[in-house]
Amino acid sequence: MLSSIYRATTRLSSTKWLATTTRGMASDSATFDLTGSFETYNLDNAPNNTIEATRDDLMHKFKTMYTMRRMEITCDNEYKAKNIRGFCHLYDGQEAVAMGIQSALTQEDSWITSYRCHCTALLRGGTVSRVVGELFARANGYSKGKGGSMHFYNKEHNFYGGAGIVGAQVPVGTGLAFANKYHAAPGEPMNVAIACYGDGAANQGQIWESANMASLWKLPMIFCIENNQYGMGTSIDRHSSHSDYYQMGNHIPGIRIDGMNVLAVQEGMRFVRDFTSNGNGPMYVEMMTYRYHGHSMSDPGTTYRNREEIAFTRSTRDPLEFIKKTLVDAGFADAEELKSIEKQIRKEVQAEVLKAKEWPHPEKESMFKDIFTKDGTSDSQEFPPFIRMPDYEKSFYAPN
Repeated sequence: MLSSIYRATTRLSSTKWLATTTRGMASDSATFDLTGSFETYNLDNAPNNTIEATRDDLMHKFKTMYTMRRMEITCDNEYKAKNIRGFCHLYDGQEAVAMGIQSALTQEDSWITSYRCHCTALLRGGTVSRVVGELFARANGYSKGKGGSMHFYNKEHNFYGGAGIVGAQVPVGTGLAFANKYHAAPGEPMNVAIACYGDGAANQGQIWESANMASLWKLPMIFCIENNQYGMGTSIDRHSSHSDYYQMGNHIPGIRIDGMNVLAVQEGMRFVRDFTSNGNGPMYVEMMTYRYHGHSMSDPGTTYRNREEIAFTRSTRDPLEFIKKTLVDAGFADAEELKSIEKQIRKEVQAEVLKAKEWPHPEKESMFKDIFTKDGTSDSQEFPPFIRMPDYEKSFYAPN
């Protein structure tokens, strides 16, 4: 029997295809119904109940989300083969959240997230080989092989992590929102900042303090709770006395979005970005989503929920099956074309993984780099005299 917690996610309905003006060409567009995809709190208006999308846009979403899915499944296999070590938190099942956010924000907007960050890193300037290469601890990886699964970063694309401590990304995200407001031209829309965190972190004190400052200073800050129904292995009704997370900001407005529907996420986040960018202060966002894997690779994910629940989600709410059905129902693709694309993406992901395996591990001397800087640039570094290892005799000493 399905848990009452998961049944709550079905309150937000699936998108229906309404109409398309023309079909069969790459420039075709269709209008999609989003009725039931949003619940609002302390707001006078809401996102639109329809969204228009082209074939090219939907196909791009499908290809990107399927690449995300295959990359994460590959990480699962490589971890079990002991080619990836340490902590590893996978994102499969939640792809529509990151893809929809990416579709609504601009590249100038700041994004920071939790340690479940592989797919966000891919969206913000990454490649499969660089993401997987980082997990393999290779020098060409996303963070030069020194960060691992939880520590991705790309300042050029305004992606600030990958935070390894639960909830720690939220104060940093609030600081990014402060910087965006500080640097904005008076009277002009501001770049926004978004901090994504899980339902398990939602009651932390540092988040309440950040929300207070963001509201007090009217920062362009988005507090985004990816509610995948479980904080590690504890369901939301057992770890939170208030499980309507989008209402947690007290007087701060909030919105709940169907996080399994990429079009709903895109339209909802367009609305949220417009609100926060124009000087109205922060907003709480709750994405109703679900993870297929356990909390991390050390968690089988079946001791606190049953396999029936996971299978039910895959068969009725899977974000990839939704986008595939959307393409087919709108007449933009058929099942055989999508199968062919999936086959090609599987080959591409595997080729990227093999490429990453050929890269070297970081040189020992690189351990001393990117630790201290004299003036904030990588060209002017200070080197610690040594890096102590658990076995003191095996400590590394700085090169002369």
